[in-house]
Amino acid sequence: MATLLIVHHTPSPNCQALFEAVVAGATAPEIEGVRVVRRAALSATAADVLAADAYLLGTPANLGYMSGALKHFFDQVYYPCLDETRGRPFGFWVHGGNDVTGAVRGIESITTGLGWRRAAEPVTVTGEPAKADTEACWELGATVAAGLMG
Repeated sequence: MATLLIVHHTPSPNCQALFEAVVAGATAPEIEGVRVVRRAALSATAADVLAADAYLLGTPANLGYMSGALKHFFDQVYYPCLDETRGRPFGFWVHGGNDVTGAVRGIESITTGLGWRRAAEPVTVTGEPAKADTEACWELGATVAAGLMG
């Protein structure tokens, strides 16, 4: 059975709504043979990353960058996972008050360094999430999870 690891930092109701939509998409009944593991960014480990076949990452944009929690996750797993996880698919979502550019750039830079392969376009949301935003997050979760069915 394939494993999808969702690493998230959800400090606000808006971030929580997007996270729940991603999980709902990843665990849709049509997706079979995929185990979904959820970890808060501050508790996710290199062992979690090594045991997974794909990744979904979620963060707020704080002061023009990803959250400190997601950055901490990357700091902890980067070198232990560098050689073992190259080519694995991933997707991500970012929520911000008004600008998410720096957070997106940071995630793309680190995942490029890891050699991960983007499996879906990122979902970026500013302000209060609209129905289209939660639907996009559902699609993100479903797309990455469905890519593991096989």
